[in-house]
Amino acid sequence: MHLAVKASALQKEEWLQKQFPSSVSYEWVTESVPEADVYVDLMYEDEGYAFSAVTEKPVLVNAVVNTATMLPLNCIRINGWGGFLKNEKMEICGNTSMKTVADHIMNQLQWKYHWVADEPGMIAPRVVAMIINEAYFGLQDGISSKAEIDVAMRLGTNYPFGPFEWAEKIGLKKIVKLLEALAATDARYSPCDLLVKEAEA
Repeated sequence: MHLAVKASALQKEEWLQKQFPSSVSYEWVTESVPEADVYVDLMYEDEGYAFSAVTEKPVLVNAVVNTATMLPLNCIRINGWGGFLKNEKMEICGNTSMKTVADHIMNQLQWKYHWVADEPGMIAPRVVAMIINEAYFGLQDGISSKAEIDVAMRLGTNYPFGPFEWAEKIGLKKIVKLLEALAATDARYSPCDLLVKEAEA
């Protein structure tokens, strides 16, 4: 199985930390779109959909906020946010017609994965976005500094990153976009003013 992958520098770094069986090869997409069995668009949330010309092959799309209803039918949503792509287990979702195809791809890649509901934020990004939001509320209230909150979270919860470190890897605009999408139906996800201000800066 050959994959064509469009990724940022950080995503490439995390991609390279994953294990691939000998039956799988991949190449980075720069300008032209190569022939491949599977396409992987990790830059979707930054640059828009890269593979609009690909209609007959499956596309794994880093679409944490947008649901499958907002994507072409051949797309499978994955969580490719900074800090998540290298995780041992992937979160995936999409329209039911792509489930068998997605299962086949993940099995060929030999990646552990689980299907999640096709909702904004999936599971882990939703939780992390909320933690980052709460950290910004604490910072806004003068509870502590960013560095101290990061250290406290890493040591207290054994997370790989503190909330501000995670926010930097993911990107503040993405976090705000997810929180705003979630807040449309649940006000507890309303983004902190300081977080919005820094995202807009």
